[in-house]
Amino acid sequence: MVGGMATLYSSVGHGGASGYLAAMALFGLAPDVMKPAALTMNLFVASLVLFRLYRADYFSWRIFIPIALASMPMAFWGGTLTPEVSTYQYIVGVALLLAAIHFFIRVNNERDCVEPRLWVSVPVGAILGFVSGLTGVGGGIYLSPLLLWLRWTKMRTNAAIAAAFILVNSAAGLAGHIMTANTWPSDVEWYVLAALLGAVVGAELAVRRLAPPLLRQLLGVVLVVAGVKMLLTA
Repeated sequence: MVGGMATLYSSVGHGGASGYLAAMALFGLAPDVMKPAALTMNLFVASLVLFRLYRADYFSWRIFIPIALASMPMAFWGGTLTPEVSTYQYIVGVALLLAAIHFFIRVNNERDCVEPRLWVSVPVGAILGFVSGLTGVGGGIYLSPLLLWLRWTKMRTNAAIAAAFILVNSAAGLAGHIMTANTWPSDVEWYVLAALLGAVVGAELAVRRLAPPLLRQLLGVVLVVAGVKMLLTA
């Protein structure tokens, strides 16, 4: 299931953490395993997606740098926090439900782009970075629709920036977690391998053809089911 999530998410430029969290929630994995496992898989998958999109010349440093500089310290701080199990389940449940919205709403990306505003990009980066480190969600799932709604990017540039955002914040959040927690998921290398195999296919789709609406909606349904499960079992 992790490989399938990686394929779908990487096809739209995401690392897939919300999908991995959803899969782990559905299979009943412990919360202290979920965050570091999701962040670790994010690192590898987002790196692959970013590499493919960057080589295809879809990346924008001008848009990325202010958002990333604001988000990374907040992601590190979020990674150091270890909420109670029930609290974490509530937070992740809500995060998954919010992430699902992205897959049901189509944002028009054919409009002309406008110049990014620092007074918007800096707080957005800070908030999403904190959420990323605290929950294990990479943050790109929330950043992508915002960039399109604000008319800062076209679709594939959006995917490249989301992948880079997920990469740096997953690294910062994981660093914070390692410094403060004594838990580490066993067999995480198998999760990573499955995610990478799926991401190879998804990254190619991201460059050539973005995921069709039906697949995006199916992914949204999975997130809703997993989010509700987390809230009911918290």
